Amino acid sequence: MGLSDALDVLNMHHVHFFEGLQYASIIDQPVPEDSRAWSQILISMLTGISGMARHKGQDLADGSDVKSANAWYSIDKVRFNGVIKAGTQSHLAGSVAYLDQMPFLFFVMWDYNPRNDRERARVWVVRPQHDALFRAMARNWYNQLATGTIRSNNFQLHPPVNENSDVFTNRCGNLEYPLLLAAEWNGQEYVSVYYEPDVLNSGRCNRV
Repeated sequence: MGLSDALDVLNMHHVHFFEGLQYASIIDQPVPEDSRAWSQILISMLTGISGMARHKGQDLADGSDVKSANAWYSIDKVRFNGVIKAGTQSHLAGSVAYLDQMPFLFFVMWDYNPRNDRERARVWVVRPQHDALFRAMARNWYNQLATGTIRSNNFQLHPPVNENSDVFTNRCGNLEYPLLLAAEWNGQEYVSVYYEPDVLNSGRCNRV
């Protein structure tokens, strides 16, 4: 498992998406594509962290979570939803203590490179137990939720769709996120244009 296997997954995802698009376009239906499942498979192949098979709960066996967004032919503006927990029955929901149980928080997005209009996939990763800026943003959101300043318990992050940036925006804090992988479709297959596995050990968000 590693970069080569991750690129194979991306290639398969690309083929399935655009083959499905051919049929969906004929009958005015959405593309039959599950970004959530593809993202979890991609992260497991890239990192070697297993999934949870048919068990409910966290996305990965070590307690990590995976968020996904696909901007290809999307009707709505894509975003990462439910990034931190609130409003669930978990005793950790609604508290920054939720982050203490999560080694990694992965973000996977499919969009286009504005320089060449090529399809691409990018993966960012946060280490919630160690990232002070991310934790401060989460704490700010939890406090606003508790006081009623905000009402929705869906914590959303807005990624840089079709932009060459690593900045995610949110009303509680705009941060630059550690980029793990960027891969682009060259017309036949995905090629890695950026890969920095060290962020799994030392990556941190930056203030912008």
